Amino acid sequence: MVPWLRVSEKAGAVVKKPTKKTLTSEKPVIRVRGARVHNLKNVDIDIPRDCLTVMTGVSGSGKSSLAFDTIYAEGQRRYVESLSAYARQFLELMGKPDVDSIEGLSPAISIEQKTTSKNPRSTVGTVTEVYDYMRLLWARAGVPYSPATGLPIEAQTVSQMVDRIMAQPEGARYLLLAPVIRDRKGEYRKELLELQRKGFTRVKVDGALYDIADVPALNRKLRHTVEVVVDRIVVREGLETRLADSLETALGLSDGIVYAEEALKDSDVTPERLVFSSRFSCPESGFTLEEIEPRLFSFNAPQGACPACDGLGTETFFNPVLVVPNTALSLQKGAVAPWRDSKTPLFDQTLESLARHFDIKMDTPWKDLPETAQDGILNGVSEDVTFTYHDEKKSYTVTKPFEGVLHSLARRLMNTDSAWVREELSRYQSEKACHVCDGARLKPEALCVRVAEKTIAEACLFPINKALSWFDTVLPALTPQRAEIARRILREILDRLKFLDDVGLDYLTLARSSATLSGGESQRIRLASQIGSGLTGVLYVLDEPSIGLHQRDNERLLGTLERLKKLGNTLIVVEHDEDAIRSADWLVDMGPGAGVHGGTVIAAGTPEQVAKVPESITGAYLSGRKKIPVPQKRRKADKKRILKIEGATGNNLKNVTARFPLGTFVCVTGVSGSGKSTLVIDTLYKTLSRELMGSSTSPEPCKAITGTDKIDKIIDIDQSPIGRTPRSNPATYTDLFAPIRDWFAELPESKARGYKPGRFSFNVKGGRCEACQGDGVLKIEMHFLPDVFVTCDTCKGARYNRETLDIKFRGKSIADVLAMSVDEALEYFSAQPRIKDRLVILQKVGLGYMTLGQQATTLSGGEAQRVKLSKELARRATGRTLYILDEPTTGLHTEDVGKLLEVLHVLVDQGNTVVVIEHNLEVIKTADWIVDVGPEGGDGGGQIIAEGTPEEIVACKKSYTGKFLKPLLDNK
Repeated sequence: MVPWLRVSEKAGAVVKKPTKKTLTSEKPVIRVRGARVHNLKNVDIDIPRDCLTVMTGVSGSGKSSLAFDTIYAEGQRRYVESLSAYARQFLELMGKPDVDSIEGLSPAISIEQKTTSKNPRSTVGTVTEVYDYMRLLWARAGVPYSPATGLPIEAQTVSQMVDRIMAQPEGARYLLLAPVIRDRKGEYRKELLELQRKGFTRVKVDGALYDIADVPALNRKLRHTVEVVVDRIVVREGLETRLADSLETALGLSDGIVYAEEALKDSDVTPERLVFSSRFSCPESGFTLEEIEPRLFSFNAPQGACPACDGLGTETFFNPVLVVPNTALSLQKGAVAPWRDSKTPLFDQTLESLARHFDIKMDTPWKDLPETAQDGILNGVSEDVTFTYHDEKKSYTVTKPFEGVLHSLARRLMNTDSAWVREELSRYQSEKACHVCDGARLKPEALCVRVAEKTIAEACLFPINKALSWFDTVLPALTPQRAEIARRILREILDRLKFLDDVGLDYLTLARSSATLSGGESQRIRLASQIGSGLTGVLYVLDEPSIGLHQRDNERLLGTLERLKKLGNTLIVVEHDEDAIRSADWLVDMGPGAGVHGGTVIAAGTPEQVAKVPESITGAYLSGRKKIPVPQKRRKADKKRILKIEGATGNNLKNVTARFPLGTFVCVTGVSGSGKSTLVIDTLYKTLSRELMGSSTSPEPCKAITGTDKIDKIIDIDQSPIGRTPRSNPATYTDLFAPIRDWFAELPESKARGYKPGRFSFNVKGGRCEACQGDGVLKIEMHFLPDVFVTCDTCKGARYNRETLDIKFRGKSIADVLAMSVDEALEYFSAQPRIKDRLVILQKVGLGYMTLGQQATTLSGGEAQRVKLSKELARRATGRTLYILDEPTTGLHTEDVGKLLEVLHVLVDQGNTVVVIEHNLEVIKTADWIVDVGPEGGDGGGQIIAEGTPEEIVACKKSYTGKFLKPLLDNK
């Protein structure tokens, strides 16, 4: 390995020494020497600072190892080490990467493809902090309106308060309470002494009455509410003057709030209380707002969350569609899914009794039953039903109303303590908007406050591009005083919305749950947040920010990166997108292969220089020396074999009808947020999965899907990770390890010792090394330092005990097999078809270099995606299978995309249908049929712009995809 590597500006050849007039010598650089993390082979490289550097190369070549695990990890480690030992204990400490030296580092920020929080309380608004500013805006500039009259709520005067209390029944007893402390942490000894000094004798602390001298010590770490008893009154004539004085005293103590609480003798009964505010109250209905503070608009705080759904905005219910998923089945054949597999005859006898009551036959398909019978079985009947039950010994009859299957399931869920039962019953549940807040997540008090005639929940439903326009109109709609308060808040909101719009997320709403965001969307949200922070002199490391982005929006993303660079920052981007590569100031190409065949820098320089390097695969594609060919002949759509969705209306789809010719390679494309996933995953896949595979998914609505009789199986390959623990590896995930363990268990030595397949598992006791419990490494916890992983002394990293390792086949133990690459294992197991077939598939998708026992946590994004694909491909294809893939090119170099396309087209040649959701033009140009969804994202999308062959899409002037696809077809 040469100690210093760069590309000559003139010829583009790899040379050993830098010249004086180079980009790296003129500008300060990040100087990496001797990087050996993962598969890096003692890499030396100089990366210019204050520039946009793109690292590319085939999947598994070492890009992420260099960018994230070496450069970012060292930058982060050095920053954390500069802090005090006390501060370090609260931060994630990173180990020192295996590198000789790195010079010129800045504090580093990583923006990876990690999806944001899966917490259902997290939304786009909360993640971007836009919602925090919105809460402040509504609290300070909002106008409360009465839900009863629709008129603005005004402050109550003391006279109005007196009149309302005097309107209560004569003789009613009340305590006038002034809330001096409301839901705050602290001990409050000083405040209680001050109240006692003023002459008050009684207080109510956390709902309990005390003499002020007898209040117990309060835990300062818990929240408390302290209400001082200002007066005790009995409603009677002549009380007005005393009442007015007491109310004024109470208002003075509690900043404008006072409670009139019933004085009850029975302590078990919750007393009613009247709430008065010198600020906000409806004089007609009595609707009162205690205070308008930012926390009132937080659905994550008890002060603002809807009491029915606790701020989630949704509630679960037993869905009749999931309870009776197959309407073609009869009661006798198990139409009622939760009762189908029960071992007790009780449920069958209940259905037989109901059939007699409704005068229906048990063998009649559910869809042919009268609506009254269907409703009675699901929701119950109020009249008496005669139920006959019998077992082997006796029979008996009961006459009673029937609660219904849905109510029976709800009762079982409420009464059970079994986690297994809860999980089983949850299969038949769906979510719907909360019946109280209708999905707004907030209390009625929060939803009565408006800014420019909109509640905060209504404003959150705007897509970001429309939200930008609406917030621009807010300031003129406010009074001069409120406008002065709102001006700075609005500037912060508009700036953040503009950043989100710049990175191509204009179609998202602020109310969108962050759990539904893709990896690319999450990464661009974090990217927008970093631009908003305005930091200078920072090293940003990004992992494929273009993922999930249509070519139309690439320019906006690249403009955002350029803006981040102009602030004075250094950007290192791991990327495969051609536009991003060509726009780079400096390009680093890793390779030449993947895994053990990679880990070296093939070329480094400007994109033009790298394009001239003969050894560079990336350069070959940039210069046109290599390219993925356009098919000479496309498969024709058979009019008799069309899968057709009619009237799809899920999410933003606008009564869409789409066709998918069977036996072809179909690509669904369109700008981000246009409705592709809703159409293919949420509507097509989930509907067919329920009909063909009997799954309990809840699809988005559509009128009909025709042509399903031509397919018998559907497989979805999504983007979920293959495992987050070191125990997960390619062999275990692809079910390859099971036949390997079986093979070792069948060896004569194993049979002689009585070893079963479980003996060769490192996840269970028996054959594994108990010193490390099959991990092969021991975790040593270090005080104030990162955890250190050391090789297990007992098994030397082999994971198994000595007795298990004694069992060998052709001189190799089970541990030796796990250390083999796929290519090596294929030769080793060439005579075992069960094992060989799975290894061949891993090799075909370009993973021949990968070791069978490689920890899942060390796999790159492209590797993990292909491992998952290989698992699905290993399943027996019938020639009538529908494969659905969601952006399978995620993390793949153009070279790897070519290999992937070969595998997918072989599947189609076997008679199967492959549907991919994709933006990659190299994939789109090889498709037999394209469904282009758009024209925009969010509300502006949800329509079929064009469908047909790539040539027909190019001819459609409305299609953005056609515009970018045209040059590729012209150059074929």
